[in-house]
Amino acid sequence: MHGASREALAAARERLDALTDSTSVDAGSLADELAAVTALLHREVSLRRVLTDPAQSGEAKAELAQRLLGTQVSGPAVDLVAGMVRSRWSQSRDLVDALEELADTADLTAAQKRGRLDNVEDELFRFGRIVSSDTELRAALTNRSATTVAKGELLRSLLGGRAERTTERLVTRLVTAPRGRSLESGLESLSKLAADRRDRMVAVVTSAVPLSDTQKQRLGAALAKVYGRPMHLNLDVDPEVLGGIRVQVGDEVINGSIADRLEDAGRRLAS
Repeated sequence: MHGASREALAAARERLDALTDSTSVDAGSLADELAAVTALLHREVSLRRVLTDPAQSGEAKAELAQRLLGTQVSGPAVDLVAGMVRSRWSQSRDLVDALEELADTADLTAAQKRGRLDNVEDELFRFGRIVSSDTELRAALTNRSATTVAKGELLRSLLGGRAERTTERLVTRLVTAPRGRSLESGLESLSKLAADRRDRMVAVVTSAVPLSDTQKQRLGAALAKVYGRPMHLNLDVDPEVLGGIRVQVGDEVINGSIADRLEDAGRRLAS
């Protein structure tokens, strides 16, 4: 997002945090309601355009949102959406993208309150790895001809009782309502949102053998010192790295594996 939309999203995030800090607001229920509004505005393009029309006053758009949603969702959800449509958005789609992010964040907040956020982060990462390595599963989950019910049942068979309920909810929403996103990019976005709940960065660490607890603690501390923020490690084992580790933080890659050093030496010899 750019310009006005970025500012509007930042304000919406603050309002969501204020709401979910309250013990009277059920973050999981709020997530369901925001997801329902997301689906409505994704489907009703004309309504979305009216609610983001810069020629209309913010109060007029907020009143419209309150009339439409007042009997459909809870007061906190209505207030949050009304505040969002008062803001200016660079594109009408940005409002829907923001609502989707807030729904996901509310679910992650619910997991955080239960002390299960670390588990959700790890499960999202592992599920992403499974999908990337299983072409048949990926095809089934992204098949446009498959019904929402069929995809939901498949995910329940995979995750039901084996993963945190927040993980299952997030992945199910992504698979059944991708809104143009690829499965991989959607899972990556969810992982980043989960990390942001603790103001942490995510490092994807690939090693030839599993790291010991001591190694993980040392690596996490070293990366936190380098980047100036707490670091969450997503750990992956790949015998092909031959030794050492490979660390990726965002777009930055730190190569420390024997395979990488051999490849680099080969390139220098060839030149």
